[in-house]
Amino acid sequence: MKKKSPPSMPRTDHASDAAIFGPAAHNAWTVSGSVASLVRRVMKPRPLTIDAAPQNLEIDVARSAVVVIDMQNDFCHPEGWFAQKGVSVKAARKPIPVIAELLPAWRGAGGRVVWLNWGIRADLANLSATIHFKGKRSADGVGYGEASPNDRGPSLVRGAWGAQVVDELTVDASDMCVEKHRLSGFWDNELDSVLRNLGITTLLFVGINTDRCVFSTLQDAAFIGYDCILLEDACNTSSPAYVTRAIHFIVQQLHGFVARADSLIAALSGLPGRTQR
Repeated sequence: MKKKSPPSMPRTDHASDAAIFGPAAHNAWTVSGSVASLVRRVMKPRPLTIDAAPQNLEIDVARSAVVVIDMQNDFCHPEGWFAQKGVSVKAARKPIPVIAELLPAWRGAGGRVVWLNWGIRADLANLSATIHFKGKRSADGVGYGEASPNDRGPSLVRGAWGAQVVDELTVDASDMCVEKHRLSGFWDNELDSVLRNLGITTLLFVGINTDRCVFSTLQDAAFIGYDCILLEDACNTSSPAYVTRAIHFIVQQLHGFVARADSLIAALSGLPGRTQR
């Protein structure tokens, strides 16, 4: 997984000799001489219309982020933690080509990408007894932070091979990476503050599993005020098909909208001023 190189702060605007302090150009103070200006720049909208259910949508690409959830070696790789437990990775790998096509088109339109991955402490100190049990199941099982028989390192420990994004997907230098240690990516970490500092109000969800980490994160996002869109063809789960149908129903009824990545890609192709990244 390629790592991003964040810009250092403060930086200088050579045109005005003003120092700029903040996480993004539209969310920064400008300091010139003895005056600190707290006036933020206005982010120019980039409206885009996409097909969705229960209604078609107009979104602002400038204030939207694609959230990629759990496309990691321990879940998706044939030698990862799940595969060595005997869990088929076929369902987990199905969204890979869809996501691989979507992300360059989305970045080229100026959209943000956030990678939301399991990345636990090596000492497991912030994992509850329930999580310990559900990850291991039996005394001779392989749980969180433990090595599988074909040792590729401790399972899902931050920085280890298993917690890295699969090789088929590229993490761009412009992307944001956030680690989680619960099904929901909004629990006990910095995801919400990162998104709000970037001015993000709309989230488009892709990854695995539709009914677990994707839905848990989407539901929490809706609870705290984000606009939520589930891209159904860029998500998947190993659960029975009726579970996915139930998730789509609940999202449409209560939490947001269901759309498709292929429709989004088609809409992005007609957006003025886009580049390929």
